[in-house]
Amino acid sequence: MKNHNLAESFKYALAGILSTIKKERNFKIHLCAAICALGLSVYFKISVLEFVCVLISITLVLSAELINTAIEAVVDMLAGEHLLPLAKAAKDAAAGAVFVTAVNAVAVGAAVFLRRLIGLIR
Repeated sequence: MKNHNLAESFKYALAGILSTIKKERNFKIHLCAAICALGLSVYFKISVLEFVCVLISITLVLSAELINTAIEAVVDMLAGEHLLPLAKAAKDAAAGAVFVTAVNAVAVGAAVFLRRLIGLIR
């Protein structure tokens, strides 16, 4: 395998992200949720620590979704039409990782934004 320079590495990484945005519905959903969370962060003027927690949560979810997409692609390529039990286990575990990070992001979002949203209602 050829060694790539730094610019090429960034180009490939960006291509992977853009491809995932185009092809994966769940990534689009997570990206929209991330944009909403960032918008709420600005609107509510949350603290720096809260903002870092929101950013880490967003990064974890999007990274997990990218890894899940890569695992699914490799498993599908190797397994073909016949999804063997180990291939299914790999795909399910990768999807589970996304789920765990998404639940964490919801918990962080609730902790950061719920108090402020309730304050708006009162």
